[in-house]
Amino acid sequence: MKAKLDQIRCQVQEQIKSCDTTEKLNEIRVSILGKKGQLTDLLKSMKDIAPEERPKVGQMVNEARAEIERTLEEQKRKLERALREAKMKAEVIDVTLPAKKTEMGHRHPNTIALEEVERIFIGMGYEVVEGPEVEKDYYNFEALNIPADHPAKDEQDTFYITGDILLRTQTSGVQVHEMEKGKLPIRMIAPGRVFRSDEVDATHSPSFHQIEGLVIDKDITFADLKGTLAEFARELFGESTKVKFRPHHFPFTEPSAEMDVTCFKCGGAGCRFCKGSGWIEILGCGMVHPHVLEMSNIDPEVYVGFAFGVGLERIALLKYEIDDMRLLYENDIRFLKQF
Repeated sequence: MKAKLDQIRCQVQEQIKSCDTTEKLNEIRVSILGKKGQLTDLLKSMKDIAPEERPKVGQMVNEARAEIERTLEEQKRKLERALREAKMKAEVIDVTLPAKKTEMGHRHPNTIALEEVERIFIGMGYEVVEGPEVEKDYYNFEALNIPADHPAKDEQDTFYITGDILLRTQTSGVQVHEMEKGKLPIRMIAPGRVFRSDEVDATHSPSFHQIEGLVIDKDITFADLKGTLAEFARELFGESTKVKFRPHHFPFTEPSAEMDVTCFKCGGAGCRFCKGSGWIEILGCGMVHPHVLEMSNIDPEVYVGFAFGVGLERIALLKYEIDDMRLLYENDIRFLKQF
């Protein structure tokens, strides 16, 4: 029995000293000291030893176990110490190396354009109001005097969630929410994301941004609308900018118009940028339809208003002479760095 214990002890010592991971140490511990380990098997065989020899053999087995456990623990501490030293060596920082260059972010052209528009209208006494992107059909269409059979309500143009819930196609619905509050007069702009079922190309996207404006007060005229938008154009594109209004039709305004501005590239002389006309279409506008006021419980005999809407991307494309709308959404750092 003593010879067998000495043999096990020597073999285990060699195995432990050759271990290079704690996982291997655990495997040795199980194979020697576990329930089915070699020392456990020796203890089970003590029934075959004479009773007077059993105490002595049991003591030898326990001494061997204690020695193996000490060796295992020493080797475990040695391996852990080596691992810590290797980790510390790998994490050493050379303080003499130059610091990494920090890449600063850039404001998006849309953000720059929106901040500029908001600055102009806030300076004229307007309030910036936001509304839900998931909207009811009533606020997106019906309350804006758009009948049920209007082409704009076609599912080919609008993303419907249910029969009555949709992704808004315009931010004009925010104006209705404000009018329903009954707090008059109103001077507001409503910037936000809108959604339409358009194919992606250089001038279209299924998701883009609009800025709607609304003024409701007593004695408002079309002259107020023209003066407001003329001042907006001069602030945005330069003092020499002129505006031109062309008759148009929108269900929620009457009369309605589209506004052009003189080309800020050629000053109205005609160039490639304005396709030789000297003018660039910029937005749609008009006097708020009396029926729209009535549906929001505003008396059209007392209050009058005007509204306008402009695409934020259109402003960015024109102001910064970008010829492809897709560039605004590709997040190419080379493009964004220009702003």
